Amino acid sequence: MADLLVLTPSPDGPAEVLPALALLSHRTRVVPPEPSAMLEAMDADVLIIDARFDLAEARNNCRLVQVTGVSVPLLLVLRDGGMSIVNADWGADDVVLADASPSEVEARIRLLVGRANAEDPMDKASEFSSGELTVDVGGYTARLKGRPLDLTYKEFELLKYLMQHPGRVYTRDQLLQEVWGFDYYGGTRTVDVHVRRLRAKLGAEHEHLIGTVRNVGYRFDPPAAKIAETTEATAT
Repeated sequence: MADLLVLTPSPDGPAEVLPALALLSHRTRVVPPEPSAMLEAMDADVLIIDARFDLAEARNNCRLVQVTGVSVPLLLVLRDGGMSIVNADWGADDVVLADASPSEVEARIRLLVGRANAEDPMDKASEFSSGELTVDVGGYTARLKGRPLDLTYKEFELLKYLMQHPGRVYTRDQLLQEVWGFDYYGGTRTVDVHVRRLRAKLGAEHEHLIGTVRNVGYRFDPPAAKIAETTEATAT
């Protein structure tokens, strides 16, 4: 049994948005598409977004979920005509027609929950470390050699995101989207400024943890990777 949260402006119940839910045994709650409602989404297994009638509003609701930091799988409920409009930019994990059968809805929910549970533990960990650097997600703090780092909110979010994906290179545009969100209208220069400040706070001994890939972007270089690179360079 999954905990489902239905995000809809409609005053009707969840079975009105997705009738198959009336025949399934999942726990369902309905909330309006407001930022305050995202607090309830944090502990849901699947967030169902009503996209039956107003596609523009549904897309904005998808963005609302993303910018508020909710990482719950998103299932869009559409009518047939909406299938030609929705795309990857919406951030939905799956789509389903409003008149889908209970067996189809059940299968989609099961797959969404299964994939979410199989995600990299680093993405869900409340605290993780790399060498002498530790990030406490729940407490929004970072420590280096046990000493707290005085980071702004965005500096922390940037460091956390890069650490969660060690070795992976992100362009400035990707980091703007993932860390600052779709609603941010500043330029990519913002990323450079925050990287520079973050490196300064890490200090000369650890600033190399935030690596630059020329003409591409930035990545987090774990200490072990740096040691391997140094050893390889010395050997050659």
